[in-house]
Amino acid sequence: MNEISFEDFLKVELRVGEVVSAEPFAAARKPAYILHVDFGPEIGVLKSSAQITAHYQPAELIGKQVVAVVNFPARQIGPIQSQCLVTGFHDENGAVALCVPDKVVPKGTKLL
Repeated sequence: MNEISFEDFLKVELRVGEVVSAEPFAAARKPAYILHVDFGPEIGVLKSSAQITAHYQPAELIGKQVVAVVNFPARQIGPIQSQCLVTGFHDENGAVALCVPDKVVPKGTKLL
């Protein structure tokens, strides 16, 4: 395990956002969705590529709150720029389960 300082951890902007659209990412090498996530008025809507197709259908993602890193540089993934990193955990089969708050919180709330 790599140890980091608390100050380094504080630099990571983990925020809650609400998925406002989700569609299959046909150009992705591995099955994925293109998500548009609303982080509230301070940050706005950011786009992300998420390999979460094993556990989720696009329609069930709409309105779901997710936790994402919002201060990484944008990353080119095929034809899209991924502007945030939606977080999750691999299950026993290697499929990704989203990291989500267990209660509804305001969009843009920072992980403490």
